[in-house]
Amino acid sequence: MSHEVGTGQRPEGARGSVDMRLRLGARPATTESRTTGSPSRRLPRSAVRSTAFLIAGALAVSLVSGCGSDDEESKPLAKQDIALAARDQVASGGSLKWAVDAVPETLNAYQADADAGTTRVAQAVLPSMFRFDASGRAVANPDFLESAKVIETEPRQVVQYKLNQQAVWSDGREIGAADFVAQWRALSGKDSAYWTARNAGYDRIEKIERGASDLQVRVTFSRPYADWKSLFSPLYPKDVTGTPDAFNDGARRKLAVTAGPFLLDKVDTATKDVVLTRNPRWWGKPAKLDSIVLHAVPRDQRAASLADGTVDLADVDESEAGRIGPAAGAKGATTAVVRKSLEPAYTQLALNGATGPLADERVRRAVARALDRTALAKVVLTPLGLPAVPVGSHLALSGQQDYADNSGALGGQDPKEAQALLADAGWVAGGPVKEPKKAEKAAGPEAKKGEEDQSEGGTDGEYIVGEDNKSGDGEDAHGKNTDGKDADGKSEPRGQGDQGGKHLVQDGKQYSGQGGAPGAYAPKGTAAPAGAVTGPLAKDGQALDLRFVLPSGAGSDTLNTVALRISAMLDKVGIRTTITKVSDESYFKDHVASGDYDLALYSWPSTAFPATDARPIYAKPLPAADGSVNIEQNYTRVGTDQVDQLFDEAASTLDEDEARDLIRKADARIWAVAGSIPLYQRPQLVAARKDLVNAGAFGFQTPVYEDMGFLKKGAKVLPGPTK
Repeated sequence: MSHEVGTGQRPEGARGSVDMRLRLGARPATTESRTTGSPSRRLPRSAVRSTAFLIAGALAVSLVSGCGSDDEESKPLAKQDIALAARDQVASGGSLKWAVDAVPETLNAYQADADAGTTRVAQAVLPSMFRFDASGRAVANPDFLESAKVIETEPRQVVQYKLNQQAVWSDGREIGAADFVAQWRALSGKDSAYWTARNAGYDRIEKIERGASDLQVRVTFSRPYADWKSLFSPLYPKDVTGTPDAFNDGARRKLAVTAGPFLLDKVDTATKDVVLTRNPRWWGKPAKLDSIVLHAVPRDQRAASLADGTVDLADVDESEAGRIGPAAGAKGATTAVVRKSLEPAYTQLALNGATGPLADERVRRAVARALDRTALAKVVLTPLGLPAVPVGSHLALSGQQDYADNSGALGGQDPKEAQALLADAGWVAGGPVKEPKKAEKAAGPEAKKGEEDQSEGGTDGEYIVGEDNKSGDGEDAHGKNTDGKDADGKSEPRGQGDQGGKHLVQDGKQYSGQGGAPGAYAPKGTAAPAGAVTGPLAKDGQALDLRFVLPSGAGSDTLNTVALRISAMLDKVGIRTTITKVSDESYFKDHVASGDYDLALYSWPSTAFPATDARPIYAKPLPAADGSVNIEQNYTRVGTDQVDQLFDEAASTLDEDEARDLIRKADARIWAVAGSIPLYQRPQLVAARKDLVNAGAFGFQTPVYEDMGFLKKGAKVLPGPTK
């Protein structure tokens, strides 16, 4: 049996607005729960070749050209919500206490264990040649650049950076070509002594040299590179990147030399603080705040921390958001508000195409055609007052220049078509089904003592969840509210897929999300749901049953609700699902990354550079000489040569219109093979002290740290965002 090697070994628990280019070696994020793990500080060389986003299988259908329904420029679905205020309305001084999940393990954004805290520090204290605007597009950063452009294309692509003449490191040295050279050599992949998370783009550089003056840096590429704007953001001083020892260990807990509106003062693991102070050498607009303190606070304690003033700004989950603001009572209402937007990330349903029924593209397509993605988006976003629009692209989000809704390459919800695809794949109702083995407790970390559900009355390790089909969260196992209404609050007659069918739970937190015929997987006498397939679909004596793996930690309620809705939709076309809940710690490492799942829910960050960042996620898995399989970050294990080629072509053209068309074509083909199904853009909920301005739910935009602060007495914020 071959072993698999992946670029990232754990999901990224990134929340809030995080600079997309700093998600290096990024892990996907679970929709509702953070997942921890201990990443290898040194990745396999086969995995370091590149890192990025997902992919799909061989095409069996005719596809559209790759463009969406039209070529009109899209807009972000939700504006940022940051209590925007002019700088002259912001008081000078004060300290912002900003909650983070943990003290960063490293301050080097190019290492595998960099996290959201690493990103925030880098944004505040280091140069970045480009940053993101409110539409998620890369724009030159005038604090560091006067200009940056391609000045030659033949015989080689040459990019010239003209640096801001005032830009200096905190030790007084000018930012210059030596820093660019050192970072290129560290990240090029040519020296394995550097423990880097990736080298994409830097491996295409042929040389870097000083231009006509010290302010000019010329970068010559060995082959054309469309995403050159992704490079040198952040830029570390040569003190950090000049030697392997300095790169690997020197910047994990300290940054002696920086260049931003703030300096790194200290990292205090005892108090769980990272302290940033105003940079006296900063040449741009001076920071309004004296300091920013990144303080580690557990999610379930953030509402209380906001109320007692120990935190001023914090990403929060829906459950915590409900405890903040007017509904929380007088004290909570006077201290904090919840600012809402959409995060630059989307949640997807991943289908493992390596083995089992989902190795057949027709079955994957049937799963996709059974889903009502709009209804799923409404479940998550409508209660928050956010636009519930399904994501139409794997490679960009609405508002970004590469975005187009290419979901038509696969097609929308059509249960009849789903059933036809299943029949064509040989899955038919009424066929002989072998008796299933007695349920066994799940092995691995998720089956530790105290983590599995206890039997409450069934036999053979099985029991019925609640009564009247209730799933324990105010909804039945078909995703309806217990008052008989669906996600939109509409009443639906009983008998439409919920006719009293009981739903199974097995040891190891396994929940059958399917009614089914008597004697198949449900207890004897369980009725099949009306309106659904009347018998279990079977092939070669095996029932069609997909294992749906979910995290079980606190904060996973929304994720579980979405999974139940998906299971109910699949139920109606004859696809059984068995939900297996595992610990947060093992969810990604032991299940998604290792391929121990059929269906899973997790999120990917958006990117302004999909030709670079998305390729590893959708790259076709390749066998290595040692018998292993390099999946990079393609955890669905579905890929095609054609998609790889389109990514390569997009990364190698300097014509922006051509690159955009190639990206859209790649996305259409990813849709068609149904390795992953984008569902909805993730909500971004940020609780903030009421008088804190220019901070909150940033959406796509890179935060402007020097503008953050507290509103002057009597001052007013600028008009709020409109949808």
